[in-house]
Amino acid sequence: MYCRNCGQAVDEKAIACPQCGVPPLVEKKFCYNCGTPTQVNQILCVKCGVSLARSGMGIGGKNRIVAGVLGVLLGWLGIHKFYLGYTKQGLIMLLVTLFGSLIKIGPFIMGLIGLIEGIIYLVKSDMDFYTTYIQNKKKWF
Repeated sequence: MYCRNCGQAVDEKAIACPQCGVPPLVEKKFCYNCGTPTQVNQILCVKCGVSLARSGMGIGGKNRIVAGVLGVLLGWLGIHKFYLGYTKQGLIMLLVTLFGSLIKIGPFIMGLIGLIEGIIYLVKSDMDFYTTYIQNKKKWF
């Protein structure tokens, strides 16, 4: 990974660039995937094709607002897990909802988990969301 502020190579888990001190995914002067210099309004890297857009998409390609709303509204089905790429966890939530509906507690528990996770996603900053759920792949809460 490369710092989007100065273009220096940065460790994937770095919260600040050791060269310039800026969080490595905050600026837009360099591509974070290949380190190629970029223009201010550029939305795709001309060298590697990765998206450089920040508004709406969020850092890392997954929008925390979308994930949060999916968690709040459809969390009982695990849709927010599928959106984030956590297929195994999404299937667990979906199966507990389906098979737990026989005793009426499965959908309630999965709905509560989805609601809590959705709220957590919504209150985090884009950088915290990226670091926690995209980069470090934290699967639950």
